[in-house]
Amino acid sequence: MSIMLAPGLLAIVCHEVSHGAVAWRYGDPTAKMMGRLTLNPLKHIDIIGTLMIFFIGIGWAKPVPVVYENLRNPKRDMIWVAAAGPITNIILAAVSAFLLRGMIAFIDPVAAASPQILMITEPVEMMLAFSVYINLLLAIFNMIPLPPLDGGRVLTGLLPYRQAVALSKIEPYGMIIIIALVFFTNIFSYIVLPLLKFGIYLLAGEQSGVVLGVTRLMMR
Repeated sequence: MSIMLAPGLLAIVCHEVSHGAVAWRYGDPTAKMMGRLTLNPLKHIDIIGTLMIFFIGIGWAKPVPVVYENLRNPKRDMIWVAAAGPITNIILAAVSAFLLRGMIAFIDPVAAASPQILMITEPVEMMLAFSVYINLLLAIFNMIPLPPLDGGRVLTGLLPYRQAVALSKIEPYGMIIIIALVFFTNIFSYIVLPLLKFGIYLLAGEQSGVVLGVTRLMMR
């Protein structure tokens, strides 16, 4: 389980920091003023959200505060603020997959002859495999087009004004709707998991089986 903690925390913290950094870029300094533009997990950690990494394989941090009215062009800029989190997770997943491919191709043949090297490389590969999984899962789940998820805020920015206002009114009830969808529909089976497996195959290629195998092992 400790192998899940480092990549899980990194995925969640980078997701939140990217929201704050892009908001600052577009005129809202709130996250910076509150000390949230840091990779220090203690500034972002949500105890329940972190524990959920171990129990259900996905977690969350304290949301980075963004003052909509501070953005120079609120409706347009919020698209980029919201999209920054999932984009960051996709980048982290791609980097992790690249490193995993490299280790399996070039380091494993050497490590196979040395138990000492294998003791180091195996945990690192497991961490990279879980990093691919958790970052893609965060990106896909957060892009569900319902506020307060990032996908809902992106969609709000793209819709015409009247439809955007109507969608934004869902936000106070959004998490209830999302929880209901997760528990009472097959949204994970029919939408999230197929996209997740496709993303893993796209990034990890021949090592996609390694990623899925390691993830199943750690999620037991």
